[in-house]
Amino acid sequence: MSYTYYNMGHLQRGQVVEVTLSGNAANVRLMDSSNYNNYKNGRNHRYYGGLAKRSPVNLTVPSSGNWHVTVDLNGLRGSVRSSVRVLPSPLPTIQDRPLSSVPSLIHRQGVYDENSVDDVRDFDVFISHASEDKDEVVRDLALALQNEGLQVWYDEFELRIGDSLRRKIDKGLARSKFGIVVLSPYFISKGWTNYELDGIITKAVTGEQVILPIWHNITKKEVIDYSPSLADKLARSTATHTVEEIATEISTLIKGQ
Repeated sequence: MSYTYYNMGHLQRGQVVEVTLSGNAANVRLMDSSNYNNYKNGRNHRYYGGLAKRSPVNLTVPSSGNWHVTVDLNGLRGSVRSSVRVLPSPLPTIQDRPLSSVPSLIHRQGVYDENSVDDVRDFDVFISHASEDKDEVVRDLALALQNEGLQVWYDEFELRIGDSLRRKIDKGLARSKFGIVVLSPYFISKGWTNYELDGIITKAVTGEQVILPIWHNITKKEVIDYSPSLADKLARSTATHTVEEIATEISTLIKGQ
């Protein structure tokens, strides 16, 4: 039996072997060592692949181990040339930094009210946002947080032109364990400087991040254009996370404290 043989060596489960053919259809087989030995000795064998009428052929490795590829014309006429390669594996999925990696996001007792011996927070979370974002995302986020069993304060944090951003944020931090800013084109259009917003999200003295930005309908480039340092802060985005996923992550962090 005439065939073209390729020893692929050790391959990991999920890797893809690409077989390129030219000149004719051919039988393409991907086999482990045991089945390849059976194949070359004319015995029954198992394989991945089959009759390839188009090129290239992509075969996914089903388990880690040593693998072999054969190309033959058994039952076919003509001639064929072939080549094989292992396709580059994708990079590992990017993992978001967990919220727990920034412990200063949780505001414990006594942090913001130095005159109070028993500084008990009235709320778990406050959401600072532009009023224009309430219908599209903020109300759903607040409901998702409430469904997680958290006390949420957000109606008084509809920020409008002329409002004092720092006064609003300070009030929220004083009464809540966790602060959120929904950062959107509407929010940025309120006229606050990037210096002011960045200074509120990060403590000026220690540099600790105290508020979680949630990007909504805004790109990283837009955030960088507005405030390069703000773009580097730990954040979540409604483009990559649902409000339910964000709420669950925040709830897990707060309840874990």
